[in-house]
Amino acid sequence: ATAVAQLASARATALASAATYHQIIGDEPGKLKAAAPVGKLLPGSLDSAFAIAAAEHPAILATEHLVDAAAFSVKSAEGALLPQLSASAGISSQYRNTSPGVFASAGSEGTTNSANIGATLTVPIYSGGRTSALVRQSKESLSQARIEVDVSRDQVRQAVASAWTQYTAARESVDANRQVIAAAQLALNGVIEERNVGQRTTLDVLNAQNAVITAKINQASSERDVVVASYAILSAIGRLSAGQLGLAVTKYNPEEHYNAVKDKWIGLRTPDGR
Repeated sequence: ATAVAQLASARATALASAATYHQIIGDEPGKLKAAAPVGKLLPGSLDSAFAIAAAEHPAILATEHLVDAAAFSVKSAEGALLPQLSASAGISSQYRNTSPGVFASAGSEGTTNSANIGATLTVPIYSGGRTSALVRQSKESLSQARIEVDVSRDQVRQAVASAWTQYTAARESVDANRQVIAAAQLALNGVIEERNVGQRTTLDVLNAQNAVITAKINQASSERDVVVASYAILSAIGRLSAGQLGLAVTKYNPEEHYNAVKDKWIGLRTPDGR
């Protein structure tokens, strides 16, 4: 009865996994190959993983760009305290004819040209404290952005360390479970021989077989953990992408869409013509 219950649970889990597969892939699972860890794409050591994550992880890069943006905001706010100089120039031409349709004398018509040039210097004297308050606010936002960079680095470092230790533990578990399977199989052979000479019962043989099957199940779970942990390491260091995995899919390039619309003043069509 316990075996029947476990079988029903396993079938339910398999159906749920198939539904998740269809949600992500868009098709029903067919003849799937056994998953393999991406060990060739992983760094050689934990320190190398830390260095790669610090230099390439998108979360860290995004917060660093936010620091740059906050620094520009500080400069922009401080610019309101500086003098502003503006220049203007113009030229105009005016034609006058007092008698339209009739030949006018030389003194009744002519062209008048004029030109002007000027400069305006604006010096801020008093703004009621608003400008200085905006400067202080921008500096506090800059400090917050710098703190967020450190927070992102710590979070990424923790994720890398966690994934790496899980990967190492899973690999060691695989090696250990191989020995467990070999020992359980050896014990089963001994119990069978003892049963043949009347020193063991059939129940003892079944229990020994159960131990072998349990060891094989644990081995399969450990192999699954190795695969998941290897992908978790790639995700933690910021390299879990279609390009790094070499997937035969169309890669999204945000610069392509940006370059297609950056010079347009107006328009409703998307870059692909919709």
